[in-house]
Amino acid sequence: MAWVDLVCVLALLQAVFFGVMVGSARAKYGVQAPAVSGHPMFERMYRVQMNTLELLMAFVPALYLAARYWSPQWVAATGAIFLLGRLVYWRAYLRDPASRSLGFGLSAFPVLALLAATLLGIARTL
Repeated sequence: MAWVDLVCVLALLQAVFFGVMVGSARAKYGVQAPAVSGHPMFERMYRVQMNTLELLMAFVPALYLAARYWSPQWVAATGAIFLLGRLVYWRAYLRDPASRSLGFGLSAFPVLALLAATLLGIARTL
C-alpha cells in the first residue's frame, strides 16, 4: 500500500502546487481576490486548479477503494497515469486551452478505470 499512499500524497502535493501557481498568477496579473476572472493567463491557471480539484475529489477515494480489491502496485501505476495526465493538462491548457484533451483523457480515464475496478472487485465478493 506504500505505493498507493505515495501516489495519493503526490496528487495532493500537485493540487497544492497548482494552488500556489494560482496565487502567483493573481499577483503577476493583478487579479485581486475574490475575483476569478481577469487576465486570460490567470483564468487558465485557475481553471487548471479547479479542474484538478474536481477530479481529485473522485480520484482519491477511487484509488483507495480499488486498492482494497486489486494489486496496490497496479492501482498505484494507474494513479501515476493520473498524475502525468494532470501535468500534461496543465502544460497544454496554459499554452492553448483547445489542446487540453490529451491531458484530460490521461486524467479522467484512470479515475474511471479505478471506479470500474472497484465495482468489479465488489461484484466478485458478493
